Amino acid sequence: MPPTPITDQLSVSGQITREDIAAFAKEGYGTIINNRPDGEEPGQLTNEEAAAEAAKHGLEYRYIPIVTNTMTRRDVVAHQHAVLRGRQKVLAYCRSGTRCYLLWAANRVLYEGESAVKIVAEAALKGYDLRVLPRLIEKLEAEPAP
Repeated sequence: MPPTPITDQLSVSGQITREDIAAFAKEGYGTIINNRPDGEEPGQLTNEEAAAEAAKHGLEYRYIPIVTNTMTRRDVVAHQHAVLRGRQKVLAYCRSGTRCYLLWAANRVLYEGESAVKIVAEAALKGYDLRVLPRLIEKLEAEPAP
């Protein structure tokens, strides 16, 4: 699955392989963020395997595993910090790319005042279903700020 650009700096993707990591390095990505917990699906690269492969190709690597229904403000902030501190272009991945997109979208709504409805519509045009975003924002707004 090719990455989907969300901004000039951030793209999201579904599960990646060792070969994908090598290709991303050649394409100018400087940082990979893994938002997928280990063991979700048989055969997926583990955090340790992905980190080793990223290092082999000179890429920064961050592991921020999340599950949508347990996502917290702390997860949103950690993801945003990893994106902002990332070298060059940043690729975030999970099973389908949706959780990565949700983390970015939640940051935009919570901390930058973007419209959740607008982001959901834009994501749909890119093939991502973020209809859970408004409910997620309600849940996150009820949490204390990190």
